[in-house]
Amino acid sequence: MFSAAIAGFFSGAALIIAIGAQNAFVLRQGIRREHVLPIVVVCALSDAILIALGVAGIGTLVTAAPIVLEIIRWTGVAFLVGYAIFAARRAIRPSALVVGKSDAITRTAAVATVLALTWLNPHVYLDTVLLLGSLSTAHGPEGRWWFAGGAILASLVWFTALGFGARLLRGFFATPTAWRILDLSIAVVMLVLAVRLALPQ
Repeated sequence: MFSAAIAGFFSGAALIIAIGAQNAFVLRQGIRREHVLPIVVVCALSDAILIALGVAGIGTLVTAAPIVLEIIRWTGVAFLVGYAIFAARRAIRPSALVVGKSDAITRTAAVATVLALTWLNPHVYLDTVLLLGSLSTAHGPEGRWWFAGGAILASLVWFTALGFGARLLRGFFATPTAWRILDLSIAVVMLVLAVRLALPQ
């Protein structure tokens, strides 16, 4: 069972630790030290729910109803393009990192954004529900839940490290140029993800 948990941990980490919309947002908020705890909790809890659903067999249902993924796909495209535009606008008028700046977002807005970045991303369902759900079957009826536990732990460790560890970069982001680079990078990532989602798979 321990080996199943280890396999789940590294499988989950391999899928979660990647440059994407969700991670970019967590990084930015972590650097600004804005609402980091609720953001990390939402990310980890969302992954836990999706992984559990995948291991429980929901992946089979989603595969049987591809229209569900199609709806999520195009909604995700629209959201990613919109977020890219906002990031690009921030890059045009960058500012140094100053605690308490007027452009800080509310906790509600931060949670709503990370929820959208998580649940409107079809790749999240493909990775957590379908792929991890499929991989878990190799460990048997009981072992698959140890596998799920390992994957959930990987998610918790990653988002905690990303959100609270980002503050180590705070000094670097004390200049407008650094923020311009970060926001431009985020805008590019969002647009690339939107194009990849829009193109036929």
